[in-house]
Amino acid sequence: MAQTDSKVLVLGALAGVAGISLAVVCYQGFRSRRRSSLPAYRLNRANEQGSGIMLVDGPGLPSGQAEVLDRLEALIQCVSELKDEMKSLKNALPTLQDQVRQELRGREEARRTGSLHRTTPTRRKRTAGTVTEARAAGRSSEEAESEGGYMTALTDSEEEEPSDAEERDQEQPADKFSVLIERIDRLHQGSESDKRESLNILLEEREEFGQNSTFLWRLVRAYCDIHDISSTVEEKKTHAETGKKVGEEAVSINPTCAESHQWYAIMCGIMAEYDTIQNKIKNGYVFKDHLDKAIELKPQDPLSYYLLGRWCYAVSQLSWIERKVASTLFGEPPVATVEDALKNFLKVEELHPAYSKLNYVFLAKCYKDLGQWENAKKMCEAACSMSAESKEDEEAQKELSLLCPALGV
Repeated sequence: MAQTDSKVLVLGALAGVAGISLAVVCYQGFRSRRRSSLPAYRLNRANEQGSGIMLVDGPGLPSGQAEVLDRLEALIQCVSELKDEMKSLKNALPTLQDQVRQELRGREEARRTGSLHRTTPTRRKRTAGTVTEARAAGRSSEEAESEGGYMTALTDSEEEEPSDAEERDQEQPADKFSVLIERIDRLHQGSESDKRESLNILLEEREEFGQNSTFLWRLVRAYCDIHDISSTVEEKKTHAETGKKVGEEAVSINPTCAESHQWYAIMCGIMAEYDTIQNKIKNGYVFKDHLDKAIELKPQDPLSYYLLGRWCYAVSQLSWIERKVASTLFGEPPVATVEDALKNFLKVEELHPAYSKLNYVFLAKCYKDLGQWENAKKMCEAACSMSAESKEDEEAQKELSLLCPALGV
């Protein structure tokens, strides 16, 4: 309560008491005059248990006047008690604000302590019925204050509006997740040590955020990064298998997340390097299905088209024996042409010009296979103009060392 409002409240109450006191004084003067003229009128104070003053009718006092006097005596007693209460209120008001602040401060500290153990933000809102009733009654916040002393500053009901400090505490878990995701994305773009740190952080936070597809597909990506920088085949295979399992979980939790489908497809493609021909072909089908789903959900992502182009080009280069095995195991082998691959690589350039060094290399390969030598040379020159900054770029540079001489570049 503001200090000005406190003063207004006290002055109003004192003015009311003053008016009642004036009426009582007038009544007491009237009573003293009546005593002198009515000998049968007397006060009875013998009843010690009673809190008021009792009037007893005498033979000379009409019954109607006796009833009025009884009510006035009761009013005098109420005024006396009111005076005592107003005196107590007047003494308490100067320290009321400090008491309210201390109480609120204690509750804020308790809420902050409790928020450390909460993992999801919860927010209490005023119910619709309460809001409707308040509007229908047309009462302002000042009127509500005058009715109930001060509103609900010290209450803890479900209808209480959360304070600013409580809202900050409740939003903290969501902010923690956003900060985590931003940090992981930065580490993904960093050095090998950054990528290892990213995986370690994600594994530490998995228990808390492991049911979130946004978290899980980044964990799949982290396993992919560690696979690429691992030195032994055994380590690579272990990370690929684990990443594929996480990818399955991410897709099952949220089938509408394009990135989950995309990175699960990538892990299936990686696992093809370590499987038998049968599993390699099976993973190829799974790869294609989830990549198509990722493009359906997010048609403007150049990475999905680049991966689909790689798949189409690989299928177009399958040997006769590989096609026979696929036909025996699955009834119908995967089908894709160099034209299909070229279409997807060009889509990458449309969405993101100069997307990658390796995309230019595969464009050059497609044009070469189709006999379009001039276009193939242009793509080789574009690839050579880009610097090699990643392992994928180093792979592209090796491809160029074989492709450029064949094209006379």
